[in-house]
Amino acid sequence: MRHHRSLLRLRLVLLVLHGYVGWRLLSGLSLGVWSNIVGAGYLLTSALLMPWVVRVTWLNGRWFAWPVAVMTGVFSFLLLLTLARDILLATWHVATAPTALLVAGSAWGVLIATSVLSVYSVWQARRVPRVVDVSVPLAGLPAALEGLTIVQLSDLHIGPTIKRQHLQRIVERVNSLTPDLVAITGDLTDGRVAELEEDLAPLANLSARHGAFCVTGNHEYYSEAEAWVAAFGRLGMRVLINECDIVEHDGAELAVAGITDLSAGYYVPAHRSDPALAARDIPPGTTRLLLAHQPNSAPAAAEAGFDLQLSGHTHGGQIWPWSLLARRANRFLAGLGKEGRMWVYTSRGTGYWGPPMRFGAPSEITRLRLCRAPEA
Repeated sequence: MRHHRSLLRLRLVLLVLHGYVGWRLLSGLSLGVWSNIVGAGYLLTSALLMPWVVRVTWLNGRWFAWPVAVMTGVFSFLLLLTLARDILLATWHVATAPTALLVAGSAWGVLIATSVLSVYSVWQARRVPRVVDVSVPLAGLPAALEGLTIVQLSDLHIGPTIKRQHLQRIVERVNSLTPDLVAITGDLTDGRVAELEEDLAPLANLSARHGAFCVTGNHEYYSEAEAWVAAFGRLGMRVLINECDIVEHDGAELAVAGITDLSAGYYVPAHRSDPALAARDIPPGTTRLLLAHQPNSAPAAAEAGFDLQLSGHTHGGQIWPWSLLARRANRFLAGLGKEGRMWVYTSRGTGYWGPPMRFGAPSEITRLRLCRAPEA
């Protein structure tokens, strides 16, 4: 019942916002009756379909997955630019009444800018992600581990609009980097195993000296996390559920640990996120790497004694200016930061969620190199 009330409220809010855009833009464009009907019809369709994007798993296999996802991103730009236009006209009106040319020209400007930004953002999201190189200076790093490379993928979100072909291109790019280790920090999927396992098949081809490790993200728990853990294992990945493996590299040891998502315990009590449990069996003096989907796991991870935490979840905000809200909700939004003595790297994500768009937060494949911190 609560879910239905929330969905109803969302629909009402979207209808009001779409109505505002139609009222402000269609009148400004000064088009004919039929053009206004077409424009109003598009906005009504967008308002009615957009709520389905939050039920992203329901869109799997449905032909309208792409139109719904694209409409959502387009409306984001349309709404923000309409608001900016109204602010411009209100400011202009302080000095003198806006001319008809300014009213019509600014309305057309909103439509043109929305189209350009939408096309650019789709290209940003759908291209093979750029490789971001990051050096992480760790105190007391054994000489044998200096230069060890970890390629991080995060937030692949294989689902309605990200399929096998796109993932295959990502895997080929990762393999070309010849990493020592691959770390995947959650949100690999949006849907059920029966729907998407074939689309994840390219992950079985990941090539790294010490293999591929992964942890669950919150989206795995929206469908069937335990089934996905088994499926990831069938693909040859080591799934870390509050546990640790010791990797031997040129005579030195690296502890590679992983914890479940912060929300995991609500869905699967046995999966409650526990950094201390993941660190329990690590020998003293061993360099400690932790995979944790959410950067908000950092305080507990630092207390457990980890040296480096790799996270995702935030998408770097994915589409500006929503990144401003994402920054408030997350301890780290993107890039390299520090929690006490522990380094935290937060990926902007390799895929995307919802709209197949990125603006101001490009997707990434991250190549991290361990190096020795200068002695104090």
